[in-house]
Order: sequence, then C-alpha cells, then structure tokens
Amino acid sequence: MNEHLYAVIMAGGVGSRLWPRSREATPKQFLDLLGPRTLLQATVDRLMPLVPQERILVVTGEEHVNTVREQVPDLPPENLIVEPGPRGTAPCIGLAAVALRLRDEQATMVACPADHVIADGDAFRRAVTAAAHFARQGYLVTLGIHPDSAHTGYGYIQRGDLLGHAQGQAVYRVRRFTEKPDAATARRFVDSGEYDWNGGIFIWRADVILAEMARLLPDLAAELEAVRAAWGTPSFAETLAGAWQRVPRTTIDYGVMERAERVAVTPVEMGWDDVGNWASLSRLAAGPGDGNVVHGGGRFLPVESEGVYVYAPAGRLIAAVGLHDFVIVDTPDALLICPKDQAQAVRRVVAQLKEAGLREYL
Repeated sequence: MNEHLYAVIMAGGVGSRLWPRSREATPKQFLDLLGPRTLLQATVDRLMPLVPQERILVVTGEEHVNTVREQVPDLPPENLIVEPGPRGTAPCIGLAAVALRLRDEQATMVACPADHVIADGDAFRRAVTAAAHFARQGYLVTLGIHPDSAHTGYGYIQRGDLLGHAQGQAVYRVRRFTEKPDAATARRFVDSGEYDWNGGIFIWRADVILAEMARLLPDLAAELEAVRAAWGTPSFAETLAGAWQRVPRTTIDYGVMERAERVAVTPVEMGWDDVGNWASLSRLAAGPGDGNVVHGGGRFLPVESEGVYVYAPAGRLIAAVGLHDFVIVDTPDALLICPKDQAQAVRRVVAQLKEAGLREYL
C-alpha cells in the first residue's frame, strides 16, 4: 500500500434528474438507491482496500456536513473539507490538493465523485494503482470508461501513444477530449475503438495539479494560495469564504485537463455508471421476467405492464395498467410519473419548481 496515496471523494452536487428522491437536503450521493449502503458509503467501501480511512478525504457543502458525519462516522474530523458553496470541480479539487500538500508534500490523490456506481471494485483499484504509478512521474491521469454504447451524454477521451503498463493496465497519452458529441460522432468514436468515456475520476500528485492550476487557472490559484496561507489560523473560515465568492466557477475538465500537456488515460471495464437519471437506475436494478423493479418497501401491481421502475414506501401499493418502460416514484410530498425515454427531462421539473418558488419541493 502506497503510504503517500490519498483518496478525495467529491460529495457535492444535487442530482436533480433523480427528483423527487434526490433533494437539496439529501442529494443522490446520500441515498440508498441500489442497496442498504448509500452511494457515498459504497464509494468509501470501494476505496478502503486501497487506502485506509485516515487517508480518505470528503469534500462537501456546509448543508451536508452532518449527513456525511452520520454516514461515514469513522471519518477523521480533519478529513472532512467543507466548501462554502459549489464552484465546480476545479476549486473543489484545488482545495483538497491544498489540504493534502499541507499534510504530505509527496501526496498523490485519486479524486472521484461520491455518486457513481462501480460494480467491479477490484478492476477499479487495479486501474487506480496503475494510474498512480504514472501520476508519480508527473502525469495527470484519468480513468477511461470502456464505452458500451454511443452515449451522447458523456465526454469522450481519444487515446494516443502507449506510455506503458502497470498492474496489467495499459496507460496511454491523451490525444484529445470531446465533450458530449452528437449521435453520429459518438457512433464514429465508439466504432473506431480509440475512445473511452470520461468518467470524472482523476489521479495525480497534489503538487502537480496545483502547479497546473497556477499555469492555466491563475485566478483560482491565487485564491487557493491565500487559503493555504490561512489554513489552521483564526482567519481561515473568513479567508475561505471570501475566496469562494471570487473564484471562477470551473470544471477540472475545461479548466485543466483539456489544456494540460502531460495527460494520460488508463482504459478500464469496471461496471461503471453515473446513475444520471431514473432510466439508468432502472437499468442497473433490472431483474429477470417482465423487467419491473420495485424499491422502497412498497408493493406494485402490474396489469399488462412491463419495464416499469417503481419506488414506493412501505405500506404503499402502486397499480399500473398498460404501462411500458415507465418510471413511478412516490414520495410523501411528490409523485413522479414519466416514460423512461424522457428521464433526462426530470431536471426541467426541478427548474420549473425553482421558477415557481416552490422550494419546499426541492
């Protein structure tokens, strides 16, 4: 086990396409969508064979601090990093990198979202270990998810020259990133065999990512330096809050990865899914037979209905007649019914609730 390897779990985000279960107070990473463990807890479980819990950090918002403490009770208090507000993945990762550099100047970090599903934990850990080998050489490494369809909702990574192997994993230079291509382009990418999905999991040395931010995102880097200088002092909270009001909202992909020079990818098949909407959750949970799935403890009575995903609380009966490939999500204050092929549009419901000022449903 590498004593200088750390994990950073990004536990921000809202997950609006999983409304009405995913709410501002309890976004999807804190929900038990596929079993008794929440997505955050499953992420910690997946990392624990790779790094001990004392080297796992969680970055979250102020409103979710208590939830993280409840769900990961053994997390050391100093490993919970609180962002004053959501500013994108670049500031989130930069803040964690500052914390790690103060703790360990040789720190290598794997940064991963808290809300993804990975079925093959062993494959994930092998890929991270291989990526860390090249990260220690100064590369910014990302895991490339082997595409099983020409999905237009993901970014794509084109592989370049082979850099070498570690842990039986091939690692390549990145030739280019393409963000969410149209259907024809996505099909061409997949058919070429040269592209992987960008799963948003990154491995690099903390000092290297901070140096790249200084070069490519100087405004963010300046604010992070002020935060670093105030760390552990009485003025830290005020300094961090002020910095987060000024830092530009930036993703790590746009801000750094697409413009950096020493960028690498290790392709991996590990049963990955970002659980982006109810249709993808239904696909992950689908069983044999008629394809109907029931979660939440309730009962479902299907009449000539197939491929229906139902969430209903215990004691609740949902009956459906003549429904095919639908989603029904019943919560105490809101009911969602939609065709699976319209699952992406659930975020429009959330947008309309915001416009109408109906915040009690958010």
